[in-house]
Amino acid sequence: MAVRRGVRSLGEDGTVESLTRLREQRAFLCRLSPDRALGSVEEADTFLRDRGLLTRTADCALPSLYEACHEDPYQPGRPGFATWPATKWPWFGELADRGHLITAVHRGKSLLISGAVARLLDPICRAEITRMGTADRGWGRLLGHLAAVGPSSIEDLRTELGLKRQELKALRAPLERCGAIVSRSLHVTAGQGHQHSSELARWDQAYPGSGGTGEDPVAALRDLIAAAVRAAVLAPETELRRWFSWPWYWADSLVDDLIGQGRLRRIDGHVTVAGQSRPR
Repeated sequence: MAVRRGVRSLGEDGTVESLTRLREQRAFLCRLSPDRALGSVEEADTFLRDRGLLTRTADCALPSLYEACHEDPYQPGRPGFATWPATKWPWFGELADRGHLITAVHRGKSLLISGAVARLLDPICRAEITRMGTADRGWGRLLGHLAAVGPSSIEDLRTELGLKRQELKALRAPLERCGAIVSRSLHVTAGQGHQHSSELARWDQAYPGSGGTGEDPVAALRDLIAAAVRAAVLAPETELRRWFSWPWYWADSLVDDLIGQGRLRRIDGHVTVAGQSRPR
């Protein structure tokens, strides 16, 4: 008897999977329905620890913090920041204040990561410090300065390196995108009010622990993709390659390798994990 495409599909391991059921699991675990809306920053913290990583806004199959809030936008009908949740938008930064890292390794977009996922990122980001430091004199100078003086505010870096605002921005953006450096928000008292600034740190300063996959960034990316698929529950296979910033570490056999290892499985153009285990 024929199997209807999109309803039940034969997996590569010979088991019959329900794509509908997996989508229901995704909706529940990624909090995609209003009845699963996050009610507090404490719930958001638990959500992040459970999924391992969260985008700010929804832009792919990866779970999104703001999507899980299910709150009306700050300014309906307006683009950009106005689409963020009206009252819950600070939670992204508040989770960073709780010790989680915000990176730009989601192709330059903000990505909140738990400690478990930081361990998977570690070999890649350390390799990127070395690669980027030798690829461009300006990048090397910024990375070397941070190594010497430690995490520094934008204002201090501009003064110490003699850079204009746009010059520093041009240097830091590609370094943040590849994970060599990370930034965090600072609240600076100025006169009677407060100003917002940023502090930059090398990855090995923001995350001084050692990685869980040794020194090989290719193996680390494979582990990261497996963890990200777990976070999403179900994702179109064609999307995986676009999740992170390092096409030079991506191997055409990556998904096949994970399937061969029994960690992922294909279902009707999608991938899911072989078992819903937490990131290692």
